[in-house]
Amino acid sequence: MSDLDNFELLPEPEDSRILSAIDPSAVGFQDGWRAEVTGWAPYQPTPVPRMRRKRFLATNGIFFAILVIVLLVVWNSGLLFIELSPPKSEWAMEQSQFDEFSETGLSGEGVKVCMVDTGIDLSHPAFTGLEVTFKDMIGNSNSPLDYGYVAHGTLMAGILVSGEHQMGIAPNITLAVVAALGADDENMNSGSEDTVASAILWCQDEFNADIISLSLGGEQQVQMQTEGSSVSAVRRAVDSGIFVVAAAGNDGGIGDDGLVSVPGNVPRVITVGASTQEQTVWANSSSGSQTLSDGTSRQSPHLKPEVIAPGENIISTGAGDLWYSSSGTSDSTVFVTGALSLILEAYPQFKPTADSNGDCIDHVKTSLKETSLKYQPSVEHDNRWGYGQLQAFDWYQDLALQPWTC
Repeated sequence: MSDLDNFELLPEPEDSRILSAIDPSAVGFQDGWRAEVTGWAPYQPTPVPRMRRKRFLATNGIFFAILVIVLLVVWNSGLLFIELSPPKSEWAMEQSQFDEFSETGLSGEGVKVCMVDTGIDLSHPAFTGLEVTFKDMIGNSNSPLDYGYVAHGTLMAGILVSGEHQMGIAPNITLAVVAALGADDENMNSGSEDTVASAILWCQDEFNADIISLSLGGEQQVQMQTEGSSVSAVRRAVDSGIFVVAAAGNDGGIGDDGLVSVPGNVPRVITVGASTQEQTVWANSSSGSQTLSDGTSRQSPHLKPEVIAPGENIISTGAGDLWYSSSGTSDSTVFVTGALSLILEAYPQFKPTADSNGDCIDHVKTSLKETSLKYQPSVEHDNRWGYGQLQAFDWYQDLALQPWTC
C-alpha cells in the first residue's frame, strides 16, 4: 500500500466500493473528459479522502508521547491516587440484630467493661476522644499501648467502641483495657496464666467491672489449666455476679480437641463460638464437651459453647489509622460483650452489686439460650453452634418480659 501513497482513489460510479488509482497530478485537469471516460457524467467524481499512512503513524506517535508525559506528571503529583473507603462488617450487625437497637437510644452508657488482651493503640482516629482506664501488666507504661501481634487488643476494642466508619456496638461504655498478653517470636500473642489471672482480679477488685471480656481463645499461646489460677479468678468473678464472656477457641476442624478454651470452660461464663456471613459455623470454631473435669455432666443453660456470633472477616481498628480484617472467636466474643452492655444499660438490675451471687447470670443466660437462633430447631444444643446464633434484640426484648432483681 505504500506504493499507492502518491495516488488519489476515485470510486466507480456503479459500485463505490471499487476504487481506481488516479495520478494526483491529473486531479482538477480535464475533469469533464475524465467524468465522461469513467462514466460519471454529467457528475464529476470526487476522490476518496484518506490519511497518508506515514502521516497517520507520526501523528499517533506524537499523541502517545504527549500522553505519557502528562501521565508521568500527574503520577508524580499524586493526583492519580484515589483513596478508597475500607469495607465494613454491616452483615455482622444485621445478622446479630444490632441494627434494631438504633431507635432505642442504648449505647452502653453506665456499663463498665474490662477487656483483658494485648492492650490498645489509641492513635487510631476512630478512638478520638475515647477515655480508657489502662492497666499494664506486661511493662510499666502509664499510657495506653498495644503489645500484640497485629494489635489484637486494638482490633477487639474497635468492635466495641469505634467512633467512625465501622461504628462500635456500645461506644459509650466505661472501658478498661488490661495489657496481659504480648507478641512473641512466633508472631503469636502469649503470656502467663498467672498474669491473666491477675488481670481478671484487677478487673473485679480495682475497676469494679460489670462485664469482663476475654478474647483469649484465638491466636494466643497461654497454657492454662482447666483448674488453674485463671479459672479460679473467673469463678470468683462470676460467683460475685460479674458477667464473663470468653472465646471458645480457634482449634476447630480435624485437630479439634473437643474442649472450649480455658477459662471458657467455667460453667457460668458465656462462651462464644464464631459464625460466618452465610450463617454457618466458622470452620475453626472450637467444639465443646458437655462433661466437667470431675466427670459430671454440664447443666443447661451452661452447655458449651453457649452461643455463636459473627467471627469471619470482621472489619475493625488496626494500629495507627488502618482498618484490619480479622477472623476468630475473639471477634465473636466482643459481639456478645457488646450485646450484654446494651442489655445491662437497659436493665441495670442485672448489674453486679456487693450482695450479688451468680443467680442473675443464670437468669440472663437462660434468656440467651431461649432467644438464640437454632440452626436445627429440633436440637436444643449443639457442640459447635451451642444454643444457636446471637440474636441481640430478641435477647433484650425477652428480658423485658421477665421481671427479675439480683
